[in-house]
Amino acid sequence: MEEEDRNVETALLPPTRIGISIGKKVSKKAVVRNRIKRQIRAAARELLPEIAAGWTLAIGVKSTAIKCEYEHFLRELKQLLTRAEVLHGH
Repeated sequence: MEEEDRNVETALLPPTRIGISIGKKVSKKAVVRNRIKRQIRAAARELLPEIAAGWTLAIGVKSTAIKCEYEHFLRELKQLLTRAEVLHGH
């Protein structure tokens, strides 16, 4: 019964929205900024089934992100969302 109530609540909530903000301080080159955004978007997409419905998330990118690969973005995003209690089963 409890799981059914959770599904009804989830169905009533709007979908989760995720925004990524990356400024020119990170890199002057749009190609680099877009690559970072694509990697973060892919990591968020992988975690999306675990994210509770109804959230509006804003992700700000720091200049140290230039050195990061996809796995690092995925690990960091999962840690942040867990700490913020956004992931199911946090």
